[in-house]
Amino acid sequence: MEWQTDILGADFESYAFEATGPDGVVRRATLVRHVPQGMPATPPPPNGSVLFLHGWSDYFFNVALAEFWTGLGFRFYALDMHNHGRNLRADTPGGYVEHLDDYDAEIAQAIEMIRAEEKVSGGSACVTLMGHSTGGLIASLWVSRYPGIVQFLVLNSPWLEMHGSSLVRRAAQTMVSPLARLRPRTILRLPERGFYYRSISSSAEGEWTLDDKYRPPLAFPVRAGWLSAVLSGHAKVARGLRIDIPILVLISGSSANGMIWQESMRHSDAVLDVNTMALRAMTLGQSVTLERVEGGLHDVFLSAGPVRADAYARLGRWVHGYISGREHQRIQETP
Repeated sequence: MEWQTDILGADFESYAFEATGPDGVVRRATLVRHVPQGMPATPPPPNGSVLFLHGWSDYFFNVALAEFWTGLGFRFYALDMHNHGRNLRADTPGGYVEHLDDYDAEIAQAIEMIRAEEKVSGGSACVTLMGHSTGGLIASLWVSRYPGIVQFLVLNSPWLEMHGSSLVRRAAQTMVSPLARLRPRTILRLPERGFYYRSISSSAEGEWTLDDKYRPPLAFPVRAGWLSAVLSGHAKVARGLRIDIPILVLISGSSANGMIWQESMRHSDAVLDVNTMALRAMTLGQSVTLERVEGGLHDVFLSAGPVRADAYARLGRWVHGYISGREHQRIQETP
């Protein structure tokens, strides 16, 4: 493996690789790792590694998130999944996937690379998988399909269900399924809402530097095959995933939806229905912690400073209780 200096600067390296999906198609993904420069030599991080999965029409850019995990004694990695971010190509449809398990191989390969690095350095084999929005849905489904590979799951506003209820999902699936089978790459003409981008991007009214090449202001076009894949994932979550590892779900305290800008969108989730998320979180597994972050945005770790600090404090408290404590010790002692 030859790591390259990443677009985020000297403290980050990336490695582009290819993974063959269950359908036999070879896809390109990029693994990013946090390698702080100028730090004194230290023993391997005691808490293992974190692998972060971004949301749809997104990429990894949150330097502060990486620094937070590193500060807690983890090695931090992020995966830009195929057709996203660092892997975008002019001849491929941004964000497109026909089956969410098409991501399985690249996630598995990323974890194998992480574990190989930990083995060389003498670090912990413990892996925490973290996902945001659609990445949270993908992470949840992956963990349910491949039990025993990761030890903890952290979800930041995971897209676990359509707005409103399962009735909305069933109606949408009925309408989109025929088109998804016949012409899966057909673009659906849906209203464009750039309110979330407006609240986070420094080129609009937010504080975060985003590269529009990797994260377009109005998101990628919604295609029939992609939407059908997401709805199918929602149906699986609704039936229950029976995940048997500790799960943390962080969501905003409120939602603000609509077709016109509202000032409340600066301190609420302007993308998903938080109450539906909270309900569906309980179907994920046997040990689920739900944290509501008042004033949080859709990505709670991109919220205003004081709210962001609260979100990190809640995450840190959970990590201390589950991973840094006796639970981690049990994993280390398992033969």
